[in-house]
Amino acid sequence: MFGKDIGIDLGTANILIYIKGEGIVLNEPSVVAIDDENKKVLAVGLEAHEMLGRTPGKVKAIKPMKEGVIADFELTEAMLDYFIKKVNGKNLFSKPRILICCPTNVTPVEKNAIKEAAERTGAKKVFIEEEPKVAAVGVGLDISKPSGSMIVDIGGGTTDIAVLSLGSIVTSTSLKIAGNTFDNEIIKYVKDKYKLLIGEITAEEIKKKIGTVSSCKKEKMDVKGRNITTGLPHTIKLESEEVKNALKESIDEIIRSIKQVLENTPPELSADIINKGIVLTGGGAMVDGLDTLLKEELKVPIYIAESPLTCVAEGTGILLENLNLIDD
Repeated sequence: MFGKDIGIDLGTANILIYIKGEGIVLNEPSVVAIDDENKKVLAVGLEAHEMLGRTPGKVKAIKPMKEGVIADFELTEAMLDYFIKKVNGKNLFSKPRILICCPTNVTPVEKNAIKEAAERTGAKKVFIEEEPKVAAVGVGLDISKPSGSMIVDIGGGTTDIAVLSLGSIVTSTSLKIAGNTFDNEIIKYVKDKYKLLIGEITAEEIKKKIGTVSSCKKEKMDVKGRNITTGLPHTIKLESEEVKNALKESIDEIIRSIKQVLENTPPELSADIINKGIVLTGGGAMVDGLDTLLKEELKVPIYIAESPLTCVAEGTGILLENLNLIDD
């Protein structure tokens, strides 16, 4: 039996797996729970994510990917092995070809670590491709023509900004500011202003429910945590405007980086971008008011991908059908 081709969006926050001919078959958090005493893996993915901030002393819920690259090689390998077996079955003779996405600024050493982790799970051949290119393919942009297309992919660990033409990246940058940074900024804001400690899951919930970069959104949310002064559980009421203030510095940095990439783009391609606009992908694209703010700041049309969370995984599927487009 020949292995099926597998595309993997190996994200800092989530891992998505695409199987050729089947579509996206897995979407789970990039989290592994281990017993800290014997380093045994106890849970992976959704089950492990539910343990974040809720485990007893000897059990740790860890995110093995940090800022788009492998922070813990062994746990990343264990996570990949678990998920690949889950979607590919446990047929020992099945050796799939695997395409994995990585940020644009990943070093050769980091790229090799990702490749090795996948190879050790039993892959026949491993391809590594840059995330903005795969995202562009996933949203349906024809990047094979001599025409400029621009993608801003705001994931969990990195924001990748790229201008593409003739199937390759012309100019790009990758920032270690993205969805996880937004969560950390919310945690810091609540701690500094209200002396309240909250966890990652609560911060993410705040971002999704009342998070905004616009002054138009006027919503409130009860936030529960632990008071630093008393050590007791406490509830505060947080407003959208406060979340906007918490995120301002990170959003400003992303805008500066987009402007820098545009400044380094050849004039002919810049003209294409004025006509075609910029496409936003990744979970961060869904922050309320971001498209409007970018349109005001950059003076070009801004479009949010139809399915921002899955377009990288969908792009791996298209590239697996067209392996000639992959830089091997």
